[in-house]
Amino acid sequence: MQDLDYSAWDMLRGYEPFSLCDWPGRISAVLFFGGCNLRCPTCHNASFAWHPESFPVLDCLGVLEQVQRNRNWLEGLVLTGGEVTILPGFDSLLHDLSSLNIPIKLDTNGLSPDCVQLALEHSSIKMIAVDIKGPWHMYPGLTGDRAAPGQARDCLGQILELAADSPERFMFRITRVPGLSDSDIENVKAWLPPGFELTVQDYRPAGKERIVA
Repeated sequence: MQDLDYSAWDMLRGYEPFSLCDWPGRISAVLFFGGCNLRCPTCHNASFAWHPESFPVLDCLGVLEQVQRNRNWLEGLVLTGGEVTILPGFDSLLHDLSSLNIPIKLDTNGLSPDCVQLALEHSSIKMIAVDIKGPWHMYPGLTGDRAAPGQARDCLGQILELAADSPERFMFRITRVPGLSDSDIENVKAWLPPGFELTVQDYRPAGKERIVA
């Protein structure tokens, strides 16, 4: 751990040593990384995702040492943001964490399919949770004009193909944000490969960021 590539670790902004909700069925620790490629108007963690410089950088070695100390009872490690796949040194980050020998879950918006493909090459990545925002035509409004319908369709289409090939390593979620109807959600469900379910999450209005140092 002494040879870390700090380019990604410099974006570590939060650590939660114990969670029962971030990886259903597992006791997990959670690493929060700042920065995001979207500007979703309904983001409940906007200042953290969009202005990570407003939060202190955590001591990654100290965090990793604590994860190591807890690994006898931890069942997983969750990487979330912001958007982890946009981090510089993303592959090095996965390499660093793989040495912990703890199953890892990656949360992503799915708009960086090349990075998701890269993550699948690490055997420690046991689950990739993809947050689909809504039907393709709604992506501009749902992402603050950061993703066009065609971009969303192409990127998520690649993700769906990866999921079809590795169904045990993917889950799909959608948040019922204002303006998203039952019909819209059913539309998204129809895209998923056979055997997948779409987890529908309740919308949480913006409030205090869920960041634990």
